[in-house]
Amino acid sequence: MDHGSMVGSELQRRVDALAEDLGRSVAINDPSVRLLCASRHFGDEDAVRVRAMLQRSAGSEAIGHILAQGVTRWTGPGVIPPRPDLDMLARVSMPLRWRGTLLGLLMVIDPDGTLTAADLDAIKTAAEPMAALLYRDFLIADSERAAREETLRRLLSADPAERAVTHDFPDTSTVLIAEVLSGESARIEVALRTALEAATRGREPSFYVRGRQGVLLGAADAAAIVKQAEDVLGAGARCVAGIGTSADGQAWIARDRAAVAVRAAATLPRFDGIAHWDDLGAYGLLLRVPAPARAHLPEPLLALVAKDPGGRLVETLAAYLDHAGSSLDTAAALHIHRTSLYYRLHRIEEITGLDLADGEHRLTLHLGLKLLPLVRD
Repeated sequence: MDHGSMVGSELQRRVDALAEDLGRSVAINDPSVRLLCASRHFGDEDAVRVRAMLQRSAGSEAIGHILAQGVTRWTGPGVIPPRPDLDMLARVSMPLRWRGTLLGLLMVIDPDGTLTAADLDAIKTAAEPMAALLYRDFLIADSERAAREETLRRLLSADPAERAVTHDFPDTSTVLIAEVLSGESARIEVALRTALEAATRGREPSFYVRGRQGVLLGAADAAAIVKQAEDVLGAGARCVAGIGTSADGQAWIARDRAAVAVRAAATLPRFDGIAHWDDLGAYGLLLRVPAPARAHLPEPLLALVAKDPGGRLVETLAAYLDHAGSSLDTAAALHIHRTSLYYRLHRIEEITGLDLADGEHRLTLHLGLKLLPLVRD
């Protein structure tokens, strides 16, 4: 029997022993609230525990609720309140640490708050040897994960020298980048890993996390990843995603395009938080340019913006240029009569001093309009 299986067997034995002593359902989760091992039920199981037993995940909303209590910073047992909307009962949780490293969360279901002081002492006594058992597996698993993630990072690098690595990643034609724009910084990595692990369930995980971004190799449900990350992060959080592809299977190109797409998702409301490289159009080029200052925009456009606080003329100009100067299509898109459109176009020409029949003038205004949502203050 290898060391890992011996550790798992001994950890399970200790979980079962504690559960029998307490007469309660007991489980150990990793720091991302992913189930590692659990006792038998004692008639106190809830929907969250059952789901975790069947799917190895408590679900992103339950994970977010647990992490929102600050459990990873606790130094002793504490109570995780119930969530009736999730059919989740109250739990007592004890962080499992070894030499300062958080290795897991010991969970004991306690729906009515009847665990005694002696019970809490038993939980604290059981925690130390459990943490010691987790530590060796942690070192091995963390080293293997870090090595695989570094290989993937190099595969996706723009530097040809870094890409010259041996790899066994199956799908190299699609890359997804998820980026957290707002949310508690201490929970960002857990949120991204939870979402990306769920997206790769059933296949070899092919992702890495750096700062506020998670980079995934292969196709996945971007909307589900965004939702799960936001669930873990809690109220007020925002996550976006960008997808890049490469027809010839060059992963680094797909990753480069995904980086542009995620910037579009974060910047342009039209994409509603999820952008695909194929849908960027001119923004595929414009988003590669460092965000311009407002003063860098064409002076005629700045003059129009200044004299159009309601934005009606800017909207009209954008529609007119997007419809290739077709007055019929523009009027239909704006739901106005063509007489009203002609008046607005004449007013635009007066303010900007440009001739909308001149191709160079139209190009200047069109580029400026496309850059407008990208400007920095």
